[in-house]
Amino acid sequence: MAGHIQDRWYKTEPDEAGKPRRVKTDRYGTGKRYRARYIGPDGTEKSQSFPDRQKRQAEQWLAQIEADMLRGQFVDPRAGRITVKQYAERWLSSLSVDPGTYVDTERRIRLHVVPHLGSHTLGSIRPTRIREWLRALGDQGLAAGYRKVIFANLCTMLTAAVDDRIIQQNPCRSASVRAPRPDARRIVPWQRSRVMAVRGALPERYRPVVDLAGGCGMRQGEVLGLTVDEVDHIEGVVHIVRQVKLIGGKAVFAPPKGGKLRTVPLPGYVATTLADHITRHPPVTVSLPWRQPDGKPVSASLLFSGHAGRELNRNTFNRWTWRPALKAAGVPFGRENGMHALRHFYASVLLDAGESIKALSEYLGHHDPGFTLRTYTHLMPSSEKRTREAVDRVFGGGPESDDGPETAQGD
Repeated sequence: MAGHIQDRWYKTEPDEAGKPRRVKTDRYGTGKRYRARYIGPDGTEKSQSFPDRQKRQAEQWLAQIEADMLRGQFVDPRAGRITVKQYAERWLSSLSVDPGTYVDTERRIRLHVVPHLGSHTLGSIRPTRIREWLRALGDQGLAAGYRKVIFANLCTMLTAAVDDRIIQQNPCRSASVRAPRPDARRIVPWQRSRVMAVRGALPERYRPVVDLAGGCGMRQGEVLGLTVDEVDHIEGVVHIVRQVKLIGGKAVFAPPKGGKLRTVPLPGYVATTLADHITRHPPVTVSLPWRQPDGKPVSASLLFSGHAGRELNRNTFNRWTWRPALKAAGVPFGRENGMHALRHFYASVLLDAGESIKALSEYLGHHDPGFTLRTYTHLMPSSEKRTREAVDRVFGGGPESDDGPETAQGD
């Protein structure tokens, strides 16, 4: 057994004959009686106290400590005394993610984890407390999808605490804890008439924004960060290598989402509108920090710009240009009717034309074709429809007699 058990109520002394005997100590009857002591992997002595009549529990505790050290799974019981808030600060400072992801993660931890769990020690967090926390988030009226992201951030943080040997288990991974599940929602893509109505309601200089999002599947930030050099009219493609991103309210240039640079087909209609746009509104050279607000400035000749030759701010564009266009076109304002709806329109057009999920995933810049399939599978032509059409093509107008195909066996 690792270490030993100290009885603080009794000590051993030699009697008059020199034989050992047990005598009461000055602490007899007060405080916890047994003190389990051991030497940790770092070479320092550690201990845990147990009340009277719990010597057996102390022995079992030491045996577990020894087993954990032999398996390389030892966690110092005192390590879990750090509070959730203290560890969150350490964890956030160690993250190696892009600045935008960091800002969003820090905000979710600060606003939705620390107020509920920050004062508790990591070692005291049990599945019950996680379930109560999830219930509190739901009572605040937060959307299930947003609660799922917050839960994922906390789960990742506590997994890091396990890896750091601060806690033994991640309570978020308990069988009794279930991540929030967003309500099943099928994407309903815009019809062409709506796309053209919104396009027509936009100021003339911003109408090609719709063409790029709906005709090339580009994200809003990618459209705003597109330069004239990245539109290849000869090859008929658009190279998507940059986006304009807001970090803490400040605009920066950054790679596309997930760092996925990609090349997408440039339809003739979009090529024509872009050529006309460039003639009417020459590109403007804009300088912004790269990736983060204090990053090195880089310059790009943007196809779309705002006032005074600056980059087009997403929030300003949405509020003062996109929303009025939706209203003028009779489209209700809502999350499902943001510019992202044009990417869904693009996906529906390609799937209806028979394009493969793999190609669509590449064009959209998704990290995994499986994600594309899960998102848009309901928009794919059904197997029943394909079966009917295939059989109709073989049989033409149907059999010429009631006897069926000539190869059938008679009675």
